[in-house]
Amino acid sequence: MGLPKVSVVVPIYNVEKYLRQCLDSIVNQTLKDIEIICVDDGSTDSSPQIIQEYMDRDSRVKVITKPNSGYGNSMNRGFDMAEGEYIGIVESDDYADPEMFETLYNIASKNQLDVVKSGYYFYYSIPKEKNEKVEIVSKSRAGVTFCPATDFMAPMEMVEFFNIKPTIWSAIYRKDFIRNNDTRFNETPGASFQDASFNFKVMAQAKRVQLIQEAFLHYRQDNENSSVNSPGKVFCVCDEYKEMQRFLDTNPLNRGELECVCKRIKYDSYMWNFERLAKKFKYIFIERAAEEFKDDFEKGTMNPKYFEEYKWEDVKKLVEDPIGYYTEKALNQPGYSSKELREIKASWSYKIGRIITLLPRKFLGGIQSIKDDGVVYTFKLGCKKIGALIWK
Repeated sequence: MGLPKVSVVVPIYNVEKYLRQCLDSIVNQTLKDIEIICVDDGSTDSSPQIIQEYMDRDSRVKVITKPNSGYGNSMNRGFDMAEGEYIGIVESDDYADPEMFETLYNIASKNQLDVVKSGYYFYYSIPKEKNEKVEIVSKSRAGVTFCPATDFMAPMEMVEFFNIKPTIWSAIYRKDFIRNNDTRFNETPGASFQDASFNFKVMAQAKRVQLIQEAFLHYRQDNENSSVNSPGKVFCVCDEYKEMQRFLDTNPLNRGELECVCKRIKYDSYMWNFERLAKKFKYIFIERAAEEFKDDFEKGTMNPKYFEEYKWEDVKKLVEDPIGYYTEKALNQPGYSSKELREIKASWSYKIGRIITLLPRKFLGGIQSIKDDGVVYTFKLGCKKIGALIWK
């Protein structure tokens, strides 16, 4: 037999509870011409024995065994080993419908695609089994071949596409496209957000992409919030956007519009991360976000064309006054009592921080207002605020 049509990479770390369901769904695919690459990232449970069971029964199942070194390293090792025309991913606590890879391969092969991506299901096994279908494309756009970096007519259309949940496991990728562009996963520790930079780099370089409405992959939600209390994962999302910027800096042909898009989707990702973090980590994350966006403003990579007006105003508030921004957001966050908020505002550290940052905040706000709205508007606004203070 020649080379497989699809190589399916399965990253595995201590997932004995779900691994058989996952592997059963892959070995029973209607597309038989596949290879299944299990990447065991130093599991200490019975996962290695389960992998061996499947290898003994099916010659298409292979294994890479390595010390624990994180999701990104596992994916790169699996992609390096892949021999198929296309490469797919099934994470070891998820499972795939039997026709997934046959359907995706037929579409990709017929249309000579770099990437084809489908919808997916949010899968819940507790308290009772439930699947919720998520479609990633409208009926009118489904099945249309396009280039993400060049074919969108308006900035917000491009933002909408790059803001689709990465779902790297609901797609297949042409192996030669991945290899020729040296597209790699970010090899940061653990398993947090490494799909974000990979997906961005793939879509920034792909010339022929299709999205389809059908869904095949069941994405388990039972442990969705497991990292919100982990100090080591507070800034993992920042690592991914740092990697995206590195990619853009080293690929000048891909910069231009994509850099503005990157900053826009970073805003959404950072706000999502802020909402989900445990209360004790929220402020340190806001400080980091404010510094990064301040740097982006100074470099000229923040562009209001890629933001809804209210989000543009929000990110400017964040940069101008992170302390005030945090306090305002905290008012709407669960877990904060009125007493705690009064104590925050009454504390000397808060008051001193507000005084120290007053002039820098007003200066930065004025500079940004001049850039966005012009000198005349900014002057009138300043006079109005001074008048209001005098009246008080």
